[in-house]
Amino acid sequence: MVTKIFDGLHGFIWQDNRQNNCNTFLIDAGKRILIDPGHSHLFGHVEQALLSLKIDPRSIDLILITHAHPDHMEAALLFKKPTMLTMSRTDFAYLKELAGDYYKIPEPDFFLQAGELEVGDLQFEVIETPGHTPGSICLYWPKQGALFTGDLAFDQGIGRTDLPGGSGKQLKESITRVEALQAQYLLPGHGGVVSGAKAVSDNFRQIRDYWFRYL
Repeated sequence: MVTKIFDGLHGFIWQDNRQNNCNTFLIDAGKRILIDPGHSHLFGHVEQALLSLKIDPRSIDLILITHAHPDHMEAALLFKKPTMLTMSRTDFAYLKELAGDYYKIPEPDFFLQAGELEVGDLQFEVIETPGHTPGSICLYWPKQGALFTGDLAFDQGIGRTDLPGGSGKQLKESITRVEALQAQYLLPGHGGVVSGAKAVSDNFRQIRDYWFRYL
């Protein structure tokens, strides 16, 4: 399913609960950035969505991975240069430690670091948000108020902390950090998009009021 969130941003929202795959987001604003392409064997969902927008997958400039779980990053294996790949150094090491050579993802062209990220004329902020994995990141697009949260925070939910490298304490701290951005859009790795500053703020409040007691 293709959802136009605003000019320059589309979401490919995963709605088949029989399969495990994540939401994928396409930034198409001068440069084309694909965030979390999902599982390799389920990539047809994303490919068809791109083609429906008359976008050749080979024209993607950058694949950006929010964290190193297969349901978010495995399909990065399907892309070849000149498409570039980026993720956090911490989660790349985490992936190698857990999976060894099972997922033969190439070394990223560069590693994400906390702070400003420029892709062409686009400016983003990379925020380190451990808790779901040790090297999870959120990507914030200040010009649009768009916050890509991966598996940190969802619509009325939070990422798991019971998988290897998870930490409830860190997840709580990370959620508090991104809540302060007062984003206009919360774009999670699973579930629906939360749109509007009040809706995003209310969603974070609900997360604090309900989920923080379990972390």
